[in-house]
Amino acid sequence: MKVVLIHQAFVSSDEAGGTRHFELAKYCAQRGIRFKIITSPISYLTGQVSRLKQGMPAGIEVDHSYTVSGHHKNYIWRVLAFVIFMFTSIWHGIRSRNIDLVMGTTPPIFQAISAWLVSAVKRKPFLLEIRDLWPEFAIDMGIMKNKHLIWASRHLENILYAKADLFLVNSPAYRDYLVKKGVIPERIHLIPNGADSHLFDVEDANLFRSKHGLQGRYLLIYAGALGIANDIETLLKSILLLRGHLEIHLVLAGDGKEREHLQEWVRQNRLANVTFLGAIPKSDIPKLLSEADACVAILKNIPMFRTTYPNKVFDYMAAGKPLILGIDGVIRDVVEKARCGICVKPGDPASMASGILYLMEHPDIARTMGKNGRRYVKKHFDRIEQAEQFRSLILSMKDWNFKTS
Repeated sequence: MKVVLIHQAFVSSDEAGGTRHFELAKYCAQRGIRFKIITSPISYLTGQVSRLKQGMPAGIEVDHSYTVSGHHKNYIWRVLAFVIFMFTSIWHGIRSRNIDLVMGTTPPIFQAISAWLVSAVKRKPFLLEIRDLWPEFAIDMGIMKNKHLIWASRHLENILYAKADLFLVNSPAYRDYLVKKGVIPERIHLIPNGADSHLFDVEDANLFRSKHGLQGRYLLIYAGALGIANDIETLLKSILLLRGHLEIHLVLAGDGKEREHLQEWVRQNRLANVTFLGAIPKSDIPKLLSEADACVAILKNIPMFRTTYPNKVFDYMAAGKPLILGIDGVIRDVVEKARCGICVKPGDPASMASGILYLMEHPDIARTMGKNGRRYVKKHFDRIEQAEQFRSLILSMKDWNFKTS
């Protein structure tokens, strides 16, 4: 069986970013399902040329589809990069041979349009994955304000929902959203974000602390994108409130369009205890997290973010680290059930600062939280088990007739 996945931001474990699709595809490829990944040659985090053409596992083919660079410049450039990739990826998809299934993933919605059109031309079933609720996130964040654009976006969203044969979601709240949109529940399959805990069986070699002269510091780590949605400024303001605690050091491991602004904010506020590490390969994340005393997950305080399952939370849990969570909703339910961290008020630097202090001042409780998180993620969010569910879903669509819906 052969699957075409159109995903502009696809990355392998050798690059920075979310590797959910790489890990799922690798598992399936080892069991006879081949994947052709149509992706951009430009990293969505760094804007640099991707290294994906080299070193892919057997059974995974990467096809780079042209788009423009510079999508971190501004919103117009970003949309331009999405639209150009949409058209070029359609061409690459149509040229693909001997395929059995086309998979699209959103956001951005443009690449899902590509997958739908390729499935229509090739007369193959269309699996649509919803990773974020677009355009609702953009509307909630104030990025999309024009009423005509909002109407057109929602209309396009509804068209995609009508054309998909099956849906894959990574949060239970997304399933509820689709049902409210009129999607038949039996067509929706939940495979949440998770982690392969074995990848985090890493001994703390103290390499990062030694390299940066941070021995004896309380190391607080955020690993993820530095975008508008991530609300890193609230985290930095909490560190400013704690500036009398010189033993606390914040490490931001990631990149994004807000990085320069955030670095300037740190310079203006003379915060010497913040390090911007930049984007690092996913394969290096376990080593970095092994040296953390605590980890942070944060998003802007908007209603739609209460529906998300941020993957970084599961990485922190798999690494056995206590976390400070500045997000409400379904992911807070997970953290509270696992008893693996402190939940603070989203968008509130003082609440975030209090959470950091509590974990630092109660190391025994923090260690217990870390152990709880690792145990919970192995039981409920194991990536290997999720990959098997994904393989079963793919195989169930192999013999479908075109547009059985």
